[in-house]
Amino acid sequence: MQLDEVPGGRLARFSLQEFTEKATEVRRYRPFDRSQLELKPLAQRTHDININAIMPLQPVSDLTLPARTHVEQVAQAIKRAKGQGAASVLMIGAHVIRAGVQHYLIDLMRAGFITCLAMNGAGMIHDFELALVGATTESVPRYIRTGEFGMWQETGQINDIINQAYADDLHSGLGTCVGRVLHEGDFAHKDISVLAEAYRLGTLVTVHVAIGCDIIHQHPNCDGAATGALTYNDFLLFTQELQRLEGGVLMNFGSAVMAPEVYLKALSMVRNLAAQEGQTIGRFTNLVCDLREMPADFTREPSKGSPAYFFRPWKTMLVRTVADGGVSYYVKGPHHQTIPALWTALQ
Repeated sequence: MQLDEVPGGRLARFSLQEFTEKATEVRRYRPFDRSQLELKPLAQRTHDININAIMPLQPVSDLTLPARTHVEQVAQAIKRAKGQGAASVLMIGAHVIRAGVQHYLIDLMRAGFITCLAMNGAGMIHDFELALVGATTESVPRYIRTGEFGMWQETGQINDIINQAYADDLHSGLGTCVGRVLHEGDFAHKDISVLAEAYRLGTLVTVHVAIGCDIIHQHPNCDGAATGALTYNDFLLFTQELQRLEGGVLMNFGSAVMAPEVYLKALSMVRNLAAQEGQTIGRFTNLVCDLREMPADFTREPSKGSPAYFFRPWKTMLVRTVADGGVSYYVKGPHHQTIPALWTALQ
């Protein structure tokens, strides 16, 4: 084997014989054959959540006074952002969809208080299942024992939607292609689908997927190339929206990994471009809503020796990315309280 110098490092060059030997060695490892998997209809699944959990749209005031004050300050920032044409980005974990706050999210989009809704793959799946059968969520302890966890026929239709969009080369993201099908298709409960409503309104909705994290990746019809391409499109669409973050608002409800990591990379990209043009993106508002206990002063990141250092929303969203003129807020509370509280403050 020879090593040639290349810019930035060294490139390994294999002879044909060495390459053949390596290929033969690698062939010992074969991917799992999904063709024999047994998928069952959703009608046979016991659902943990159904449409009875969907909350009505009404004002609330059950947050403590300090938390309510912080939410009201963020609400004022959202109103200013709307008036200035800046971005108001809401990033959510899947539990937000399970919390039954769909009517609040939909109304916030209709009012123009959310310009981009970003979620992970599980959020998309919960939204799809609720629109399709009015129920979602399964017992992991129960179904993992028998290998039934995630093996539901109708949920796999999401893969068909993704694969078709990829084949059509629509240059759309997961959020748009699934939202379009939910909006245009015959779904009994699409009135509570945030993806469907976002598509109808023309509000950007992005879905950020890690391959292997979602139950539809288990299915034989999952095409990794299609899923990867569309979620990357969503990443670029999300990044484009952050170009309007100066004077805007970015919120994270319940996402400990996806939201801070996607946001961090996207913000670096838009700041890179802004710096080339002699501009800055530093004056904006960040809000994190979660269940973690936080100190009164969360404007300094925890030490590297502390377990709290690995809670990414703290160091990334509340400290590092607002260090150049931004402001951050943290509100502790469950989503069925914090999302309605934000909506109430915006009325």
